[in-house]
Amino acid sequence: MILRRSCCALLAAACALLSDTAKADALTSAIGTRPSLNGIAIFMFLAFVAISLGVTCWAARRGTSTAKEFYAAGAGLKGFQNGLAIAGDYTSAATFLGVTALVYTSGYDGMIYAIGFLVGFPMILFLIAEPLRNLGRYTFADVAAYRLAEVPVRAIAGVNTLVIVVFYLIAQMVGAGKLIQLLFGLPYIYAVGIVGVLMMVYVTFGGMLATTWVQIIKAVLLMSGSVLMSFLILWHFGFSLEALFREAVTLHPKAAAIMAPGGLVKDPISAISLGLALIFGTAGLPHILMRFFTVRDARAARTSVLVATGFISVFYSLLFVLGFGAIALVSTNPQFRDAAGGLVGGVNMVALHLADAVGGSLLLGFISAVAFATILAVVSGLALSGASAASHDLYARVIRRGHASEHEEVLVSKAAVVAISLLAMGLGIVFENQNIAFMVGLVFAIAASANFPVLLLSIVWPDLTTRGAVSGSLAGLVSSVGLVALSPGVWTATLKLGLAPFPYDNPALVSVPLAFAVSWAVSVLDRSSSAALVRASFGAQHVRAQTGLGIE
Repeated sequence: MILRRSCCALLAAACALLSDTAKADALTSAIGTRPSLNGIAIFMFLAFVAISLGVTCWAARRGTSTAKEFYAAGAGLKGFQNGLAIAGDYTSAATFLGVTALVYTSGYDGMIYAIGFLVGFPMILFLIAEPLRNLGRYTFADVAAYRLAEVPVRAIAGVNTLVIVVFYLIAQMVGAGKLIQLLFGLPYIYAVGIVGVLMMVYVTFGGMLATTWVQIIKAVLLMSGSVLMSFLILWHFGFSLEALFREAVTLHPKAAAIMAPGGLVKDPISAISLGLALIFGTAGLPHILMRFFTVRDARAARTSVLVATGFISVFYSLLFVLGFGAIALVSTNPQFRDAAGGLVGGVNMVALHLADAVGGSLLLGFISAVAFATILAVVSGLALSGASAASHDLYARVIRRGHASEHEEVLVSKAAVVAISLLAMGLGIVFENQNIAFMVGLVFAIAASANFPVLLLSIVWPDLTTRGAVSGSLAGLVSSVGLVALSPGVWTATLKLGLAPFPYDNPALVSVPLAFAVSWAVSVLDRSSSAALVRASFGAQHVRAQTGLGIE
C-alpha cells in the first residue's frame, strides 16, 4: 500500500508539472540555453515520465507480491506483446545513437553491428526459445540447473548475470547522463540521478509488468521516430536511395570508400571475432532470456522471437538510411558544429542533429524524448534481471538452499533493485569521463563466452556435467574479461600502457571456443557418480524441453 501511494504521488507530481505551462517555461528558462528547443524536449520528456509512472501505478495495483508476478508478469503476456517488449529491451540508446554514428563515420562497415545484433535472434528462435520456456521459471539459470547440481550452477550463473548487468548499466547510465546534460542543460550528476530513481521506481513498484509496458511504449515510439526521420530524409532526395548515397559519397571525406567494407573492421579475424560476440552474446544476455518466462507456453515464446526479429530488422535497416542521411544533411551544416569544428555533443549525437535538420525543434524534441525512453526501458530490464539473479538464484537457491519463502524472495529482489540502482548511479558518476566503449564490448563477450555455451550445452548435449558447466563458464568469464583488459581498446587507449599484449579488441574468437572446449573436456573426463546421474537424467529433460509436459 505504501509503495502504491508513493508511486501514485510521483505520477501526480509529474502530471502537475506537465500540465502547468508556467512552471514548464520557468524550468526551461532556468536550465536551458535554447528555450525553444528545451521546452519541447522537456515537455515530451515529462509526458513520457507521466505515462510510464501511470503504467507503474496500474501494474502495482495488479499485484507484484508473488515471485511469478514480480519476475514474469504472471506469465500472462501474449506473444505479440512480449515480442514488442523484447525489441524495446534490446534496441538500446547505444544502438540507436551509436550505430547511426558508426554509419555516419564509416559508411557501409557501420552496419556490421546491426547485422550481428540481428543474426542472434534466429539462433534464439531455433535453438533456445522453446526449451528455455519449457524448462525455466524466472531466470536462464533455471534451465542449466534443471538436471545439474543447483548450487554451483546457480552461483556461477548469478555472478555472470550481475557482472553483465553492472557493466551494461554503467554504459547506459553514462550515456543517459551525457544525453540529458546536452539536451536539457542539467548537471551530469542530476541527470544520472533522474535515470536511476525512475529505474528504481518502475521495477520496485511495478515489477516485470510495468517494465514490459514501458518497453512496449518505447518500442512503438522508437519505431515511429525512425520511420518518420527516414521518410523525411528520403523525401528530401525524391525517395531515391541512389540520390542519397550519391550525395553522401560526394560529401564524405572518405568519398567512395564509405560504400565498401574495411572502413571500420580492418581484418578478417576482428570481423569474425566481433560477429561471434554479437551473435552469441545476444543469445546469452540475461535480460533478454528472462523475457521468455513472461509468456504462457513455448508457442508464445516462438511468436515473441518472430515479432521481435521483424521489428528489429526494420529498425536496423532504417539506421542505414539515418546514417547516410546524416552524412548528406548534417556533415556540412555549420549549425551543428562547435568552435573547434567538431559536432556539438560529439559524433554520437549525430542522430539528434539529423532530427533537427529534417524536422526542426519539434522532431528534435520528440527524438530526444524517445532516446531518453529508450534508456529507461533498457535500464529497467537490466535492473530486473540483476535483481532476479541476486534473489532467485543467489539468495533463495544458493544461500538459503531453497528454504526462503516466496514473500521473502520478492522482498530481497526489491531490495536488490534499490541496491543495483544506487550502484549504477554511483558508477555512472565515477565513470563520467572514462572511455566506456569497451564495457559494451565486454558485456557481449561475457554473455557469449560465459552464458551461451553452458546454456546451449545443457539443452542439447547429454554428457554435460556440473563440473563441465561450471568450469566452462568460469573459463569464458575469466578469458573474456582478461583479454578485453589486454586489448588495444583498454590497454593502449584507456590505460595508456603501450602496445597491447592481445592484438584484438574483441576476444570472442578465443573465449567462446575456449568455454566450449573446457566444458567438453571436463565433462568427458568427469567419472564421478553424480556425473553418471546427470547424464542419465537428460532423457527426461529432453522430453520436457520439447513438449512442455509438466510445465506450470
